[in-house]
Amino acid sequence: MIEIISTAESNDQAEALIRAGVDTINVGEDEFGLRLPASCSRNEIRNIAEFAHKHNKKICVSVNALFHNDRIEKVIKYLQFLQEINVDSITVGDPGVVRLLTLHQINIPYVYDAQTLVTSAKQINFWVKRGSMGAVLARELTFEELKSIREQVEVPVELLVYGATCIHHSKRPLVQNYFNFTKQEKEEGKGLFISEPKKPDSHYSIYEDMNGTHVFATDDINLMPYLTSIHKAGLTQWKVDGIFTRGQHFVEIARLFVKAKNALIEGKWTEELMKNFNMQINSLHPKERTLSEGFFSKSPDEVK
Repeated sequence: MIEIISTAESNDQAEALIRAGVDTINVGEDEFGLRLPASCSRNEIRNIAEFAHKHNKKICVSVNALFHNDRIEKVIKYLQFLQEINVDSITVGDPGVVRLLTLHQINIPYVYDAQTLVTSAKQINFWVKRGSMGAVLARELTFEELKSIREQVEVPVELLVYGATCIHHSKRPLVQNYFNFTKQEKEEGKGLFISEPKKPDSHYSIYEDMNGTHVFATDDINLMPYLTSIHKAGLTQWKVDGIFTRGQHFVEIARLFVKAKNALIEGKWTEELMKNFNMQINSLHPKERTLSEGFFSKSPDEVK
């Protein structure tokens, strides 16, 4: 069975995504989760959980931040709250959070999510033996590597099929430091980018929040043209991420992946349908951002 997992920027968008056919909504709070389209309050998370469960859908909450001692103590009450509202799962990258789940007998299934570090089957199986119900795969893996991992792991693994790829994360406020150094007033929001001196057309999105500085690849990922191969390989957890694609446009892109999923399951997926959906994604995607398949179609030797 294919599962579509989608981020959501608000209660309204979460409800629209569920009505569009998304299986699992992924939200969180900036203090505990990384690179979210928006930081949801606890009331919002509660409301989304209630709506999702009412419609037989799931909610997964991001608890994948990098925690220092002063912040990890706050995680306990947050986890207890998430258990109280019956979230279906959380994503975790810090082993300290796994320890807290056990120590405080908090029974929430967790998905291992260490972002760029999740690149081998052995690593995933290590965490499966310690209670993980799945893993979020690194975004910079080739299809050959993805297939190899899927053949060797004992749990579902999440693959980004649409969205931005984070390539660098620093706990330091690098954006603020830059504006301080240049004596400029800091620009807020997620519209900033940096370029390589020798590649002026490169467009590495960069933004800063309470978790530090995040830098993204020039191209956002779109794997719509490769869904047949992905499905045949047994990669059945598809993530769509709306951190840079906002509002109804993102809902419509998620809807296209739901339609593609249904067509594959029903044996109705065709080249013509794929091209049609792909054309729609390109029209809905932010004009200032580019799309590609990322590392998907590369040879593993090319990226080492």
